[in-house]
Amino acid sequence: MGYVKWAFWLLVVAIFGSFLHYTLPRHEIVRVVNIYQERQDLSGWTSIFWSGPDVKTTNQTSYDVQFISAVTPEGKPMVYRNEDTGWGWPPYFKFDTANLSTQAADLQSTAEAPKWGVMTYYGWRSQLFSIFPNAVRMRPVDSPDVTIIPWFNIIFLTLLTMAILTVRALWIQFRRNSIDPVLGDVADAIEDVTDRAGSMFDDVTGKK
Repeated sequence: MGYVKWAFWLLVVAIFGSFLHYTLPRHEIVRVVNIYQERQDLSGWTSIFWSGPDVKTTNQTSYDVQFISAVTPEGKPMVYRNEDTGWGWPPYFKFDTANLSTQAADLQSTAEAPKWGVMTYYGWRSQLFSIFPNAVRMRPVDSPDVTIIPWFNIIFLTLLTMAILTVRALWIQFRRNSIDPVLGDVADAIEDVTDRAGSMFDDVTGKK
């Protein structure tokens, strides 16, 4: 029974951790090499990773998506989609796809004369399933050696941890003060009924 309990909680932590990893913003210092637009198919389960029209409500099977191609200082290729999130999830309230495309175009450069920028994004990249992270904002930096501190993630995760620990403490206190005494009374009542039934059985068998 203990293995099942630990497996359940590990599964919950893995799902919740994956959700946070996909949703929380991340930062990458990159050099923009290309900006283009490509038509994407919305069919299949991977449509949940796109912010475009809803297939179920619009019956639309494809639409045009803007992309930003970049490379890191180590030469690693990075490809971001550039889509508005609107009022939906995740709550980035992004409505400036055109502005971000312009900012990225202004930072487009070559390896001989690089221009570096910090790309803020969320999501995952999967070449197998053609999934791309969504670019949220971009700002120029003087060099690729700039240190980026994810203040939002630090503050959010700290507050989330405090909230979880507070809820856990309240639940433990509530269980000790309210649930455990009731369970104890129920157990005593069951034991009392069992003793009475046993006494009655002994009386009946004794008479027989």
